[in-house]
Parts: sequence; C-alpha cells; structure tokens
Amino acid sequence: MSTEHEGAPEGTPSPAPAAVPADSTDRPVDQSPASSPVEPPADPDLAGYPAPRAAAFETVSDGAPTERLPEPPVPPYRPEAEAPTAPLPSTAHSESPAAPAEAPTQPTAQLYSEPPTQPYGAPPVPPVPPTTPPTATGGAFGGQPPYGGSAPYGIYGAGVPVEKPRRSRRGTFIAVLAATAILAGGLGGGLGAWLESRNSGGADASTTVSSSTDPKALSRPAGSIAAIAQKALPSVVTIEATGSSESGTGTGFVFDTQGHILTNNHVVAPSLGGGKLTVKFADGSSYGASVVGRAQGYDVAVIKLDSTPKEQLVPLPLGDSDAVQVGDTTIAIGAPFGLSGTVTSGIISAKNRPVASGDETGAQTSYMNALQTDASINPGNSGGPLMNGQGQVIGIDSAIQSTGQTSGGGQSGSIGLGFAIPINQARWVAQQLIKTGTPVYPIIGILRDDSYTGDGARINSTSVQGTPPVTPGGPAYKAGLKPGDIITSLDGVIIDSGPTLVSEIWAHHPGDKVNVTFIRNGQTHTTTLTLGSRTGDNQ
Repeated sequence: MSTEHEGAPEGTPSPAPAAVPADSTDRPVDQSPASSPVEPPADPDLAGYPAPRAAAFETVSDGAPTERLPEPPVPPYRPEAEAPTAPLPSTAHSESPAAPAEAPTQPTAQLYSEPPTQPYGAPPVPPVPPTTPPTATGGAFGGQPPYGGSAPYGIYGAGVPVEKPRRSRRGTFIAVLAATAILAGGLGGGLGAWLESRNSGGADASTTVSSSTDPKALSRPAGSIAAIAQKALPSVVTIEATGSSESGTGTGFVFDTQGHILTNNHVVAPSLGGGKLTVKFADGSSYGASVVGRAQGYDVAVIKLDSTPKEQLVPLPLGDSDAVQVGDTTIAIGAPFGLSGTVTSGIISAKNRPVASGDETGAQTSYMNALQTDASINPGNSGGPLMNGQGQVIGIDSAIQSTGQTSGGGQSGSIGLGFAIPINQARWVAQQLIKTGTPVYPIIGILRDDSYTGDGARINSTSVQGTPPVTPGGPAYKAGLKPGDIITSLDGVIIDSGPTLVSEIWAHHPGDKVNVTFIRNGQTHTTTLTLGSRTGDNQ
C-alpha cells in the first residue's frame, strides 16, 4: 500500500525562515544550560598558534592608545528566537525600518540537543541532520522490523513498499506531528510483527496463527448435533452381509445389552442360505453375527453378536415416533456407500407417509407408514438410526426416493427424500422377533384389487386362486364389508391407495379397534372392526 501527503511537490524550495535578531548566527550553539557555561574544546589544528588576547586598548596611526570596548558576547542560537512572544511588524507593508532587536534574555533549557560552539577561526562543524520521516525502505506507515530479524513481506508495518511522502507547507509543527504518527504506527506494527515472530518460532517461520485452546476443553451443548453424534457413534455398527451370489453393506445399532442389533431385513438378506454376517464397531473391532429373526413385510431384522464384546454394549435410547412433528431436527448415522460413521442432519419433512419398498429384485416388498426426512440418506444407511434432537432413536432408515439408476447401472444417491420406519412399530416388531423369531402382522381379512386406480382401496370382487375377497369369519366380514367396497378412511386417516391401506393397518397391533369408512354403490358408510393377526411372511 502506498501513501502520499498533501503539500508542495518535491524540489519546491522550503519557505524562508522567520526573522531572527541581528546578532545571531547560523552556526551551532551551545547545548549546555546557560547557567553553567562550558569552555569550548581545544582545536588540535590551532595548537601551534597562540591564543588570541583580548585587549582593552589598540594603537591607531597617530600612536595614541585608544580605548576599545570588548565586543558583546555572541548569544547562542535558540529555536524560540524564531517565534517571539510579541508579533513582529510585517515587512511587506511596513513604511519604517525595523527596530533593532533587543539583546536576548537569560536562555531557558534547550528543546533540541546541539553540539558545542567551536572557537573563532576553527573549521565549521557540519550541522546535525534533522530527523526525517521514514522513506520507502522503512515500510508502510513506518513499520519497524521485529527485533532479531526482518519481518516477512506482507506483515503490517514491515516490508510493504510505499511512495516517499511529500513535505507539507504547513511548517515544522506539522512535520513533527506527521513523524510522530508515523513513528507510532511503525512501533505498533513492528511490535505486533515481533510478537507474532516470537510465537511462530522466528522471523522466517509461517505466519499462520494457531489456536492454543485445548480441543477437549471446547464445550458443546447436550442437544447439539456434535454432542449427540459423539455419544451415539460407539453404538452404531456397520454390517457386511456376504452370500454365494451377492453381498452388501448396511448399518445397525445396539438394541440391548445382550448383543442384539436392530437393522433392516434387506440388509441381512444376502447372508441367507449359508452366508456370513460381520458387525464392525466404531472403534474398529469386528464380530461375527447370526440372524435372530426378520420381518420381510416390515423390513425389520434382529441379529445377535456371536461373541461378547470387550466393552460393555450401550443401547441407543428409543424415543416416541408418535410424538414427532414436522420440522423436528433429525440426525442420521450410517455407512453410505461403505463410509462408516457418517453423520448427516435435517428435519422431519413429513410423517405418516405410506411407502411400499422392495429390494433390487422386487421380491421383498415391504410397507411402512414412514417418517420422511431431508437428512441425507444413501445406499448403506439402511438399518441405521434416525435420531431426534434429544439423541433418541425415532426411526430406522429404510428407503429413499431417487431419480433412478445412474449411467453405470448403480443406484443414485439422496435427493433429500428419505424414509424411516417409525421406531414405535420397529420396537414392537423387534420384541416379537427376539421372543419367537417370527413376525406377527395385524390384518382385516380382505384381498385388495391392485388394478384399481381411483381414490381409496377397493376390495377385490372375485376370488384369487381359491381365496375369497373377504375372509369368512374375519375382521372385515364381521364388520359388514363386502367384495367391491372401496375403503376411504381407516381410523381417521385418509386412504388413497392399496399400499396406503396396508401401511396404515400395519401401524397398529392385532386386537386394536379401528373405524372404517367405505363407499358402496355410491353411498358412504362407516363401521368398526377389530384387527386380526397373521404369523410369518409366507402366508
């Protein structure tokens, strides 16, 4: 950065000095106080000559001695002589000659230090050069290099080239003031550069500023994402499932202290029929595992570690998915594309979203009344926990909405539409699987007509492979439903399709009573039924 000072351009003659008394000289003056005069030092060049003798008389041409008064002493030059206390008459407009200046009074203490007066006849001593402001070599704003070495280029106050400042016409006071400001800036910049040089290990060291704060001392609120992730990560695992024909990677989390891990059914499916399951914790330890039970319709599975870990297992706390509201904070932890321990966050963007999902072959269809989130969920997140702002699990990440496969044939990533099985449903299913190894589903005892494209879910009009559209003696039969009826509401939830009906039924438990609204021959009717049950996936 360059700086310029307003004033006369370089080369312009300086203003004429103020008028001084007639008996003053331009030679340096005595720097000692007037009260204690000091004899001038002897000049070695005049050692061979006798010292001049002051005479009170001198001889004139007629030989008669004439009395001669000694010359008055030459007063020392003082800067204050240029600025008399009384204003001087203007020489430009004065019509009378200037009065002779009076002899100076007793001098005061000198403002500037000057060399002593030389003896009469001695060679003149060069005047002491005045202090000048720093030039371009002194740095921006007069920066001084740090003590012990030069400062790197670019440090404030050191090494930045600037233009030579111009002198102002405003006189010595302004020049001194400018020099003082420049000096102050230089000292500040130099001191700062010196301190930084000492802290960074020397003048040639890097100027990068490092924090001395201990990272362990940084406190984070209990509800922050960082605090939740730090506490949850040791209880989240990466699951590798390998089989004879396929393999895959997913996620799970510790369900209890007995070694049960909760995950998705489609995560463990590749290991079925003699495959292998490996569970890897965040600390790098790995354990073999076996399937305890799986529910294809719910897309929930429970596996158990084959050996006891060295560290005690810490189950993740489970929340209440029914209490979730749109806009609540969500935190997803998993291994997207095999990247274990990945943490993403977002919000609940919708709830009670009916979702029907399947595996890559389409053979394993599952239904869920899902929690929808915009937290980034990708292949590999499946089976991982979806947590709320209190660090409680509110769902199991299970499916994503994508734009289709990539050009290479692989699955595309997140577009901000992820779906999780509500934990209230998954917990009930997991407890059933741990207890019996077999899932239990609530049913109403009908066959859906999936060819129907209107609003609602229509009961099939005819039997399919010997199965009647309304199961005799089943819940729907007892509630008065008939083939061809269109169900438009279940327990107050609008039913817009067959998958929505299944998702809403499976959000309940066997034995629950629900209200059903249906349309028959254009007329709307309402009835109440008690949900039945079905055990296993193959019925």
